[in-house]
Amino acid sequence: MLPRVSICTVTHNAVADLPDYFAALLSLTHRPIDVIIADCASTDASVEVAREFSGGPLSVHVLALGENRGFAGGMNAAIAASDAPFVLSLNADARPEPAFLTHLMARMDEPGWRVGAATGRLLRPLRSDGTRLLDACGMRLVPTWRHLDRASGKLEGGQFARAERVFGGTGAATLLRREALLDTAVDGDVFDPEFFTFREDAELCFRLRERGWEVIYEPLARCEHRRFNVPERRSTMPAWANMHSLKNRYLLRAYHQTPRNFALTFLPTLWRDSLALGAVIFRERSSLPAYRWLWTNRRRIRARRAAIQARRTIAARELDPWFFRSGAPL
Repeated sequence: MLPRVSICTVTHNAVADLPDYFAALLSLTHRPIDVIIADCASTDASVEVAREFSGGPLSVHVLALGENRGFAGGMNAAIAASDAPFVLSLNADARPEPAFLTHLMARMDEPGWRVGAATGRLLRPLRSDGTRLLDACGMRLVPTWRHLDRASGKLEGGQFARAERVFGGTGAATLLRREALLDTAVDGDVFDPEFFTFREDAELCFRLRERGWEVIYEPLARCEHRRFNVPERRSTMPAWANMHSLKNRYLLRAYHQTPRNFALTFLPTLWRDSLALGAVIFRERSSLPAYRWLWTNRRRIRARRAAIQARRTIAARELDPWFFRSGAPL
């Protein structure tokens, strides 16, 4: 029998997505699977609709959390409710193709590598002219300390057609090895609850790499993702979401930037930080609480950084090249 995979999904007012989400899961060729829905205080019928699928061919467990814990807190609850050796982090607006899991599982035993995660080729919905935009082909880092989904928003044209090592994978659809999650958890948390939402997947990828786990991109693993939260839509995003996005930009660096990396990326990050501060002061004052939060919680941040850095097994010089490359060959 093949290893069991728990498909873990966080919902918040996602009722419109659930029928197509479950239809996609029913078509997956990999078995056995089970589904764990962690609902973060939806005010629509997300919980009721998800529970309707629990009596069908899929094993579905719905956690009605009663409060909005964000993606990080909701995913932690879902992962804790499972004991499967593999976890697929999957958004409710994602539609994996039937062989998606099969292709990712094949990469988890890649010879010569200690694979902690595998991610696939995410595409946005088909457009009226029959073309598609890519959504993510793995995650990369750049010297400004941004983490980007490779090829996001680009017209699909055969790019990134080979399997390769990447820095990380998006939380929208990435397969994770439970052993790696337990190895990198801090105080029992796989995802840091302080992130709430945005950048929590990148923070986990840092911890995976700092403990020597590899992430592989497999282009044959295809999944449609109807992404809404993209940088060009920032002006239409809720104020609380933009505040968390800004806060988490600095929180990520507070946990993981090393003195060597600070020197390597000082000028690019200073330039981007200056632009961000100017934008907040003159256009997005609702995000100013992010700076206050970081100052108020500085002791807690330092304590968590110390815990993370004390457990790293990979030297800084081995992670720094990821800030200057898109991927690496297998």
